[in-house]
Amino acid sequence: MLGINIQQVTKRYRRGGLETTALQGIDLQVQPGEFIAVVGPSGCGKSTLMRLVAGLHGVSSGSIEVNGQPVTGPVSDVGIVFQSPVLLEWRNTLQNVLFQADMRGLDVNEYKERAMQLLEQVGLQDFADRYPHELSGGMRQRASIARALLHNPPLLLMDEPFGALDALTREQVRLDLEKLWMTTKKTVLFITHSVDEAVLLADRVLVMSARPGKIDRELKIDLPRARGLEARRDQRFFDACDEINEIFFSKGVLSRDVVAEVKARAA
Repeated sequence: MLGINIQQVTKRYRRGGLETTALQGIDLQVQPGEFIAVVGPSGCGKSTLMRLVAGLHGVSSGSIEVNGQPVTGPVSDVGIVFQSPVLLEWRNTLQNVLFQADMRGLDVNEYKERAMQLLEQVGLQDFADRYPHELSGGMRQRASIARALLHNPPLLLMDEPFGALDALTREQVRLDLEKLWMTTKKTVLFITHSVDEAVLLADRVLVMSARPGKIDRELKIDLPRARGLEARRDQRFFDACDEINEIFFSKGVLSRDVVAEVKARAA
């Protein structure tokens, strides 16, 4: 398992002579095996934070360590899941999962058994020979999660992976992801716009401010695992969602009408 240590990280972008500060003064420690969700308004730097941890972008100031090692370039021991599954249309499901081995120069034949095990874990064992156009949106996203896990990375970075899914499919994939995480106990950094999703999945939820993004609040979620459908009826779920939405209201991200609607659902 990998831990993450972020100290006073700031990220600035310069384009056309203009400088934009995406993140400012981020401090965060993630314990090995912890599931962390990050929520915040659009443009607050959530995805930027994930890319910095992955080493896909460099910090402007401050430092990031993954497993005690400074991040100075792309981190190899990591699995990344984006909002779009990005499956190759000419490869079937199994071949798409095995593409992770191809990219890393690994012996594909040695990973076929693991790929099939992962497909079984995400409920796609009967769709190994299907092509992306034959899969539903939820199936494609499950395949992308299996692909990210093929090389057994201790760290999983997920950037709004359910954003393109309908409500029912999101709920099912959320349940699948929690089950998978409880089995593997990988360290997860999960970026989302959904307050419900963050509360239902995470050990801790980080609430970010508008740009320049800062960690405004940290909430520990004490809902018992596993958090099935019944977790949505738990008062602790409503309380946590209400607290996060009140933060967004106080910052002008949400209107009072939206906060009132959330409270009405909890009543």
